[in-house]
Amino acid sequence: MVRIGQRLNDRYLVEELIGEGATSAVYRGTDLLLKRAVAIKVLHPHVHATTRQRFEQEAQASAKLNHPSIMLIFDRGRDRDDYYLVVELVRGKPLYEYIPCSPEVAARLGSQICLALDYAHRAGLIHRDIKPANIYVTPENTVKIMDFGLAIPIDGSQKRLTAQGSIIGTPAYLSPEQAQGKPLDQRTDLYSLGVVLYEMVTGQLPFDADDITSILIQQVNKAPVPPSQLVRNLPLSLEAVILKALEKKPEQRFRTALEMAAALDEAMKSPMAGASVITAETRSKPRIRAVLADDHPSMRTPLAAYLELSGDIAVVGEANDGFEAIEMCRQHQPDVLLLDLNMPNLSGLDALPQIKRLNPSIKVLVLTARDETPYIMRALRSGANGYILKTATEQEVVNAVKDVFAGTTVLGQGVAERIVEGLRSMDQSDPLNEQEHAVLRCIAAGFEENDQIAERLGIEESSVPRLLKNAIDKLGVKSRSEAALMALRAGWITMEEIRGMMS
Repeated sequence: MVRIGQRLNDRYLVEELIGEGATSAVYRGTDLLLKRAVAIKVLHPHVHATTRQRFEQEAQASAKLNHPSIMLIFDRGRDRDDYYLVVELVRGKPLYEYIPCSPEVAARLGSQICLALDYAHRAGLIHRDIKPANIYVTPENTVKIMDFGLAIPIDGSQKRLTAQGSIIGTPAYLSPEQAQGKPLDQRTDLYSLGVVLYEMVTGQLPFDADDITSILIQQVNKAPVPPSQLVRNLPLSLEAVILKALEKKPEQRFRTALEMAAALDEAMKSPMAGASVITAETRSKPRIRAVLADDHPSMRTPLAAYLELSGDIAVVGEANDGFEAIEMCRQHQPDVLLLDLNMPNLSGLDALPQIKRLNPSIKVLVLTARDETPYIMRALRSGANGYILKTATEQEVVNAVKDVFAGTTVLGQGVAERIVEGLRSMDQSDPLNEQEHAVLRCIAAGFEENDQIAERLGIEESSVPRLLKNAIDKLGVKSRSEAALMALRAGWITMEEIRGMMS
């Protein structure tokens, strides 16, 4: 592990931790050879091989680019077991701090982003993850696009690190073709930028919902509400640019980012109300009232303190189990509930639907160690607005609380892939009959012997092997336990039914 004060390969001095995620940490440092400040992105040890490949891919992609609105990469290296990138130290604010802003500011920053994307596209790269968190605005009011870890070549020449048909990216900013796992070209980035511009001028996302499935369906099928219906005096010329970028079919969008930049520049020539300098455009941050439910005080207490230190979040209650979480929500009516899933007496999974029925407006951010697909899918179906793992840093938790409060669905590192797996199962029609459902419920409830299952269902013991074989064959799995798990993931059998059998 990298330590403060360490010298990587006797050249890069590690000085201060800037931020940390599930796969890497970013430090402020000094290039001792060239005597300049840099940022050093260090990969965590023991990460998955695919993560290391993406880390290398980010270096290779960014190294091709040299543009004032794209974060520069200076070097990559390895010091013993530490893999690192040395990149430009970007000073400024993330773009989400400019949401909402005046039409003039949105158009001006949007034009800069377009020019940077046009440069990247002409260099043969698609970013694939354009969103406010990946764009910074410097004190000189210049944008900086960051994080090319998901970038792919336009010509498809580079080996893909995600399977064809897989969904990768941030759901609220995905293009329809990304949401469907289709082949991509540079116009996918223009759609994502259209989402960003819509959010900048209106203060809200064009497509949002309490579950990921609904967001993906909206991205593919639903037309956005025209921004002018949400913002008074919005220039129709700017609205036209945003709506064209949000066309469902790529061929109906702008052909290039340069063409979109020109349209934004033209829109800026129209009379715009409320124009002002960027530094005056940041929104006053709301005071977010939060309840924290976790049965481990050693985790809950320091996290509550960190949330309070953010200055934006007030922890109004803490709970040790699901019953206390329900009572805290009833008593305090918080904006956001941070909810662990595994708690004694009443689990977070069981408390979640009761809390959403009690007050549907409460935003629920699941913060758990469980990364299994059934847990994720059930929590999202029950109304969770976000799902992150306890491996997240305190700052990532703070950001997630702010995002769910603002109406964005938040997925932690590795959760999106699990959702894709769950969605694939859910997309299949149910091939099972009621007797096969009943047998799989017994398997999921822990009945292992055929005679136990037969007695529970009131059927002949000889029927059980036949019903199990039928279910296994229909689902294309290898065992009875796999069949039960697949049926549970797809929602063909439910945890409520299984618990009823166990009681």
